[in-house]
This record gives sequence, structure tokens and C-alpha cells, in this order.
Amino acid sequence: MTTQTGGRTEDAPTTVAIVDDHEAVRLGLRAACADAGYVVVADTADVAALLGLLDDPKVDPARVVLLDLSLGDGSRVTDNVRAVLAAGSQVLVHSIADRVAAVREALAAGAAGVIPKSAPTSAVIAAIATVARGEALNNVEWASAIEADREFAKAQLGRRERDVLNLYASGLPLKLVAQKLGIAHSTAREYLDRIRAKYVEVGRPAPTKVDLLRRAVEDGILPGLDAEGGDARA
Repeated sequence: MTTQTGGRTEDAPTTVAIVDDHEAVRLGLRAACADAGYVVVADTADVAALLGLLDDPKVDPARVVLLDLSLGDGSRVTDNVRAVLAAGSQVLVHSIADRVAAVREALAAGAAGVIPKSAPTSAVIAAIATVARGEALNNVEWASAIEADREFAKAQLGRRERDVLNLYASGLPLKLVAQKLGIAHSTAREYLDRIRAKYVEVGRPAPTKVDLLRRAVEDGILPGLDAEGGDARA
């Protein structure tokens, strides 16, 4: 069993990568990580650039990736988190505190935790150590923020809307959803349109069936899925 002091274990240093589209933020985080004994293997403005660097066998793999939620390249939170996880790194999201919908999406995609950009450097360093140990960061304050967010509450679906989303996102055609619920096809369509409108209102658009599946998983309407699309509880 290894023990950790600062940014190092007895076996190897904790390796970190930083993804943020603000150079000043990257430089500040790099300096703080170096002071803590971590080895910063890369810092980039987007995930694609990071993955390109980590693909080089000369670059050490990153145990933890500090990832900004909102990047200038327009990439999606879920895609970024999953891409980093697929590369073998843990994700610690580094974000401002008012993006609760995006935080929820990042955690649903598999991020180990979220640390606000307003947090002191010591808290960021401690969070990296927690994630590097393979532990999930305590996100009680973020869960509370999401629960209290009035805009997010508007996305809460009524019972019948949840029924429609459950069946439709599970893979049934809308016509069969209507039959199972004993409603007209046009009524099922109205429910589906209303569901999509509610998600748009809170900044979580779901234009495709796959997006609706993600929303259903994020909101606990369907069980979580693993990377291959199977039931994560199986």
C-alpha cells in the first residue's frame, strides 16, 4: 500500500494535466501544482489537444485532469469528461459556481468531483490528492446548489412526462409509448415536445433521442449506463 505526502506517493509522483481556455488560469494552476509536488504533464486549451499530447509515448499519463466546464471550442461537457476517462485519467472539474446544470452533467458523465474556481489554492491541491487516490470528491455543496437552483427546478417533469421519457428514452418508438400509456400518439408527441422545451429552458437541450436518454439518466428516471451502453448496475 502506498502513502501520499503532498503530491507524491512512495511509488510515483501524482501526474496532472490542465485543460482551460484561459492561459492565465493554466499558468496559475501549473505553478500551484508544481509547488505541491505534482508533475504537470500537459496544459491545453481544449480536450482534443490534451488527448493528442497524451497519445505521445514520451508524455507520462495524467492521473488527474483538471477540466474547465466551458471551453471556447464549443465542445460538450459530457463528451469531454468521457473522452478524458477513456484516456485513463480521472476528471476533476474546475469551474465557476453558477453553472449547476453543467456540473450535474459532468458528474453524471463520470467526473470524480467539482472544485469551484473561487476555492483557495490549498483546496484545489487537496481535491487533486483525493481524486488521485481514486476517491470521489465530496460534492455536498454542489448537490445543495443544484437542489436550490430555481431555474433547474423548472426542468422537473410531471408524472406523465416522466412516464413518456422513461419509455421513449428506453428505446420504444413514440407510437408504442402512446399505446403502453393508453394515450393518443398526438398526445404523446405533445408530452415529448413539452419535455424538450423544459430542458431547453434550463440550458440542457435534448434535441435527439440519445440526448433524451442522457437527461433521463442524469435525472434518475433511468439507471446509469456504462461506456458501452449497458446497464451500469448489471
